[in-house]
Amino acid sequence: MLDLVLKIVGALVLVALGLAYVRGWRRLAAARHPPPRWRLALYIVALVTVALALLGLDEAAESRFSSHMIQHLLLVMVAAPLVLLGNPLPLVLWGLPRPLRGRIAAATLRPATTVRRALVALSSLPVAGVLYVVTVWGWHLPALYDAAAEHELVHVVEHAMLLGTALLFWWPVIRPAPRLRPPAHPGLLIVYLVAVTAQNTALGMALTVPDRAFYPHYVSAAATLGISAVDDQAFGGGLMWSMGHMYLLPILVILYAIARDSGRGHDETREASARVDG
Repeated sequence: MLDLVLKIVGALVLVALGLAYVRGWRRLAAARHPPPRWRLALYIVALVTVALALLGLDEAAESRFSSHMIQHLLLVMVAAPLVLLGNPLPLVLWGLPRPLRGRIAAATLRPATTVRRALVALSSLPVAGVLYVVTVWGWHLPALYDAAAEHELVHVVEHAMLLGTALLFWWPVIRPAPRLRPPAHPGLLIVYLVAVTAQNTALGMALTVPDRAFYPHYVSAAATLGISAVDDQAFGGGLMWSMGHMYLLPILVILYAIARDSGRGHDETREASARVDG
């Protein structure tokens, strides 16, 4: 019964967030300030991804370690960055009733508020990265991972912490509204992303390479299903290992931006030299 209630609540929250975003997008478009359509598309894909992870895979995650791992990967590597690329706060705010919009805006946009100061602190480098890595590794400890598989409320807390810290991790990279601090140096961002790629690879290897299963809950579930718990764990670890390379995609974007800006600088220098020579 609790499982059904939580699923209904989760579905309603996702629908409400989607409707508020679409309503805000339409209001801004009517005011002749239309946000890019690609942000709307990415935000909708993000919500669908969250629904797939939390609702579509929930039952399978109770019996298969690999399905539980896929839930985590969808939340932290797909849904979290897509949500931020949708730049949700201003659009969701515009989609809310005026009184509620004013209270949320006051808490998040005014520099002196507790919420704003907390966001600034938690989304800073390297705090956001440390919180994210500690959360990911902590929830993959056998006692916590099994508890999440066996108790629905613990599972909800696990996913909330993973998604929340993933949003904080991606915040300084994507920089959605509100702009909490000046952009980080590109070199620092690259180090930040390489570091999290390395830890993701290390955790994936730790789950894939050993020829033993670490999670008693999934050992029992595998015996019931007639599958190998070691193979199931290795498959889940391999997914984490391989999908960790997604963190390298923003590095390529950063390097492209550096090369583009450098090219513009050279062009401007040549134009200035030509004018002087002329």
